[in-house]
Amino acid sequence: MPLLDELLQTLTAEPAILVQVLGVRGSAPREVGAWMAVFKTSQMGTIGGGRLEWDALEHARRLLDGGAQGAVSVRYALGPSLGQCCGGEMTLGFRAIGAADVESLLSELKVACMPVALFGGGHVGRALVHLLGSLPVQVQWVDSRDEIFPQQLPCNVQCEHSAPVQAAVADLQPGSRVLVMSFSHAEDLDVVAACLQRQRLRGDLPFVGLIGSKSKWASFQGRLRERGYTDQDLAHVTCPIGVPGIADKRPEVIAVAVAAQLLQTLGSMAS
Repeated sequence: MPLLDELLQTLTAEPAILVQVLGVRGSAPREVGAWMAVFKTSQMGTIGGGRLEWDALEHARRLLDGGAQGAVSVRYALGPSLGQCCGGEMTLGFRAIGAADVESLLSELKVACMPVALFGGGHVGRALVHLLGSLPVQVQWVDSRDEIFPQQLPCNVQCEHSAPVQAAVADLQPGSRVLVMSFSHAEDLDVVAACLQRQRLRGDLPFVGLIGSKSKWASFQGRLRERGYTDQDLAHVTCPIGVPGIADKRPEVIAVAVAAQLLQTLGSMAS
């Protein structure tokens, strides 16, 4: 169950103190907006761990025991007094929350999810879906084969059967990061071509990644040029995919490398 959904469900049974990062100066373990919810005997989320989180937990439980009603903020210097060497400063907000706050919290704490379009239901695709299920992404999982998708899926994954498979490209959410890893090189080629065509027309697919070797990509480049795509078009495709320096070819390892690369695209687009 996603963390926010778990929080909202638990709040219907017992109150909590919501601890949020309100401000950051210098080096700090979490960003503004990060949160944790502190219940009487448990917690959800994290504001960075270490002594900072321990002290925040203790403060939150004191507020919870005292029946706190309002909101307070506390500034923490991340230096020797906390046994942390970040050197920065964080301001944390503490406020009581309960069942009556569920609707407002859903809007307040919901994280904007990066749309990911995954073409291919093979071994790497399945490993990647399992991993992406725990990340702030919304996955559209596409395959041309019937009954290829598993019955149990993370709640942030939607499956789509598309024949031909490249037809699904036209309806992808703007801003989608596209991963191409079908069972067929012919399908891969058609999906990449459809992505490049959409990029020409709309320019709204920030990342198109193709699984495979450098030799596969060299072959694809020749075929795509025959279809009229230029070097500028082809430069939009990343192949091989995954952060460099990881040689292991097991599906689970490839999935980690690809997921890391997807998260890198958030930083590169912001800069």
